[in-house]
Amino acid sequence: MLEDSKKYLVEFIGAFFLILTVGCTASLRGDGLMAPIAIGSALMIMVYAGGHISGGHYNPAVSLAAYMRGVISGQRCLTYMIAQVLGGVAAAFIVNMLSDGPSAPSPLGYYFPVLILAEFLFTFVLCYVVLLTATDEEVEGNSYYGLAIGFTVLTGAFAVGGSVCLGAFNPAVALSMTIMSGCCLKLAFVTIAANFIGAMVAAWIYRALKS
Repeated sequence: MLEDSKKYLVEFIGAFFLILTVGCTASLRGDGLMAPIAIGSALMIMVYAGGHISGGHYNPAVSLAAYMRGVISGQRCLTYMIAQVLGGVAAAFIVNMLSDGPSAPSPLGYYFPVLILAEFLFTFVLCYVVLLTATDEEVEGNSYYGLAIGFTVLTGAFAVGGSVCLGAFNPAVALSMTIMSGCCLKLAFVTIAANFIGAMVAAWIYRALKS
């Protein structure tokens, strides 16, 4: 039980600092060019820090892919998701405290079919990279998995984040954005659905590659 609690704490902390970085780069700095570098780096740091304890998911979509891959149980997957969402919500409130409250609600501003495709594709590739670099026995013990995972998010954030979609690639990020940046619930839920579908497809493809 104590070992399980450590895993959940690591997932909470990792999600917290990832989403804190997302919120602070958007709300405090407003630095669109450097934000993807900060966010990808934050994820990389947290993956290296906690990967050996919990797996370093920090993302409900990644946990779903890991469950479908057979790395974690359904109960652990659900508990990880709860810890990740709680970490994200806590980070969102801290961002609001640092920035004197949430920004004004944003208009939809996105074409939903394109948003869904972008969130799906980059969540898919994130989960695909996680499964192949961090869970595959053939590369067990490698030293590059954290860099690969962080740079996948960095790539997605540069490619489509903020332009055609939220650039969440993570349901906990999408949900937290409703608190810290005025993102509407409809936009968040569509993003979350695309994230989970991307995770499922990544797990299916991984299993096909390994069958």
